[in-house]
Amino acid sequence: MEPITNATVYIVDDDASVREALAWLLRSRRLPSESFESAEAFDAMLQARPPQRQPCCLLLDVRMPGMSGLALFDLLAVRGDLATMPVIFLTGHADVPTAVDTVKRGAFDFCEKPFSDNALVDRVEQALAQSAERLAQLRERSDVQIRLAELTERERDVMDLVVAGLPNKLIADQLDISVRTVEVHRSRVFDKMQVKSAVELANLLRAGKLE
Repeated sequence: MEPITNATVYIVDDDASVREALAWLLRSRRLPSESFESAEAFDAMLQARPPQRQPCCLLLDVRMPGMSGLALFDLLAVRGDLATMPVIFLTGHADVPTAVDTVKRGAFDFCEKPFSDNALVDRVEQALAQSAERLAQLRERSDVQIRLAELTERERDVMDLVVAGLPNKLIADQLDISVRTVEVHRSRVFDKMQVKSAVELANLLRAGKLE
């Protein structure tokens, strides 16, 4: 697996000894971490910082005083934070069924205490890889949206028909313009969207779910 750079592993656990052990373990694999003693403290940090733009994942204890790990998970899910921040639950034996349920609802995984150090860090690295991939997808979608915003209304009309597979003659007839005008708009669309063919354009829009 390619190393993930500029990544952060967040640790949320009310047990100081667990937080320290996990931080040490992650340092041994050159993975930076930040620790929080409560779900409330972690949530306050998220609210105070700009949106996460680097790979990250969350090691989250299921049971804690105050807001539980499960309640925090639900809050993050509602806000959409889980899209780029995979959650690995740290759970005792009694909480395994609950942890399994959270995986079905979108958690990345769970590790039962006492956990295998190597297995846990392997899953952390996989979670960070997923985070990096999703961030890249979001950046691509944002880039596509910026390119689309540069199109004129007529260029957008032509683009839609090009993606639909219509030849220039039919596009001209449908928009009541000349074939030459269609060719000019089509060329400008390709330039602005940074593609070389209708197939490439369609794939770009599909990848960004912006068709």
